[in-house]
Amino acid sequence: MLMEGNERFASGNATHPHQSEDRMSELLSGQHPFAIVVGCSDSRIPPEVIFDQGLGDIFVIRTAGQVMDNVTIASIEYAVEHLNVPLVVVLGHDSCGAVTAVVNGGEVPGHLDSLVDYIQPAVDEAKAAGNEDQVLNNSIDYNVKNIVEELSTSEPILSEAVEEGKLIVVGARYHLDSGEVEILQ
Repeated sequence: MLMEGNERFASGNATHPHQSEDRMSELLSGQHPFAIVVGCSDSRIPPEVIFDQGLGDIFVIRTAGQVMDNVTIASIEYAVEHLNVPLVVVLGHDSCGAVTAVVNGGEVPGHLDSLVDYIQPAVDEAKAAGNEDQVLNNSIDYNVKNIVEELSTSEPILSEAVEEGKLIVVGARYHLDSGEVEILQ
């Protein structure tokens, strides 16, 4: 359903489902999202819009660079454990500012160093793989891959749900130029 919605969005045929007063009334008794989308805070990538979904359809968590901390993981655990959501999509994107800042290096003020600490392993991986022209793009993909791994093995709730076949965690990348989401292998 996410990819079908993205196809509608990218082709200019978004239907904007589940955005009526009736839908709001339906949701008074509770929510039943079919997917969790862990995305970047970047204002150009609102998951409900790029996947052409509406109220109550997806459970969205957004942080710069999709950085995970205990609160974000707990939010995902809540959706898996209490709402029985069977899918987590970790959504990276082209030209990610957080990843770009880490690739470029240098000192960062305030709490931004926590982003650097989290994203640095992906940048190190990309640099070790070579291909200087692709360090940023590869860092973005490695960052998504690392988050997928972290969530899949997060104990006890998420790892158990994955082992029991109740949860799938996948990585994806949003392309700013086309509006298309690509599933990463």
